Amino acid sequence: MVRKICVLSLAVVSVVACYGCATVDPRFDYDRTARYIADATGHENIYRPGDEAVVEAKLTELMSGGLTVSEAVEVCLLNNPILQANFLNIGMSRADVVQSGLLSNPSLGVSLRLPSGGGLANLEAGLAQNIAALWQIPARKRAAERNLDRAILQLAHDAAQLAADAQAQYYTAVAAQRVHSISQDNLKIAQELLEMAIARQQAGAGNELDVNLSRGTVLQAELALRGARLAASQALRNLATILGLDAPAEELVLLDELPEPPDWEIAPQRIVEVALLNRLDLRAAEQEVMAAAARLQEQWRMIFPTVELGVSLERGERKSQGGRDVLADTARASIAGGGLTAPGIQPRSARRKHPDLIVGPSISLELPIFDQNQAQIAKAEMAYRQSAKLLGALELAASQAVRNAADRAMTAWDIARFYRDDFLPLAEKNLELSRESYRAGRASFLAVLEAQRFFLDTRSRYVGALGDAAIALPDLERVVGLPLTQLMSEMREDHDSGNPTDEAPEGG
Repeated sequence: MVRKICVLSLAVVSVVACYGCATVDPRFDYDRTARYIADATGHENIYRPGDEAVVEAKLTELMSGGLTVSEAVEVCLLNNPILQANFLNIGMSRADVVQSGLLSNPSLGVSLRLPSGGGLANLEAGLAQNIAALWQIPARKRAAERNLDRAILQLAHDAAQLAADAQAQYYTAVAAQRVHSISQDNLKIAQELLEMAIARQQAGAGNELDVNLSRGTVLQAELALRGARLAASQALRNLATILGLDAPAEELVLLDELPEPPDWEIAPQRIVEVALLNRLDLRAAEQEVMAAAARLQEQWRMIFPTVELGVSLERGERKSQGGRDVLADTARASIAGGGLTAPGIQPRSARRKHPDLIVGPSISLELPIFDQNQAQIAKAEMAYRQSAKLLGALELAASQAVRNAADRAMTAWDIARFYRDDFLPLAEKNLELSRESYRAGRASFLAVLEAQRFFLDTRSRYVGALGDAAIALPDLERVVGLPLTQLMSEMREDHDSGNPTDEAPEGG
């Protein structure tokens, strides 16, 4: 019987040991995160921990010959160091999932008590396992799995935001370079006006004031050119930072120009509906609510935190018998027999008595008398309610952010089209007419100077408006959670199907 119990105990320990053999392999989670990022950004080349060699080769391919805006986003998703570091949060969350499914280690206790007169020691041994984890593990594991899902969705959302930032920074750099180019043209235009004023002065038709005013315009254009050069350099450095590049930013070659504002309109309510279905941060918040619910359930199951089941063994002590005094035994035997008598032979069984070996099951549990886990249950319940409130607040903020982004985009596109179609052609025509009139002597120099300032200012403002219109595109992607191509496709489908839409924002 004892042997059977020992064999059974060893079998239980072996099963527990095998159950505890777990490894942390987050590669599937990395792939799942990459798929979410690809759906949100439209780009398939995304960094995964452990693929550094592949990433390096792809970066070399992307960087050769200059960068389009699409290639810049891919470089960002492959090479941004903050994104790479945050990917490891997924691995740590996977480790938490593995840990949440493990039983606690069994406890082994052994004690020896030696008799004062010597002999065989009293032995007590016990092997116990806390089985309370059997009903605590499912809730704890669900919470860890929901936290993992939340971490994956949050990282994918952050990556999509980073991609939108890279796209916006690309357009900012392109706009800054274009302003720098326009500043160079503006300097040439100002110098032409100065040459015209000097020529008229030499011909006796102008005066020194006209020349000085022209020279002041040239100096202003030179200062604007220097500022534009610095702004272009800073924009390139900002782009290089978000792309994770340490090479000189001036070496970056940007191939794409600022896009023209699109002609499609946005239905605010429809785009809000699309955003609420696709924004990954909202889905991450939903996972947080589910994790909080699982943690609440776990706290209810922690009322009995420790229930230990095991096997106990005890062997009684045996005092030392000492050696036999033959002479004393002979004397006692002779006195008893009235003559010399040999002592009797004592059998071994009489001289040694085996101690009993006691084996049996044991159970111990912590009684929830004073602490019934009420405080932790209440805390977990409040955390659950808090997460639900935060989800509602995030949905509300997302709806307003989408409407605001849609309004800004429509307004920015309208302003850019207004500069392109109305304001800039008028400024060009005024400058041309004022110069012709000045050469013919029908207009004053101040009229030409004012027309030139109006033209130069209008060109700069047009580039700024075009840059704002371009940045509105990634801003829409940022708040909706979809690539612009897919968003435009859904908007066209609504338009073609004849679905009713909201009125466009003011200015759209």
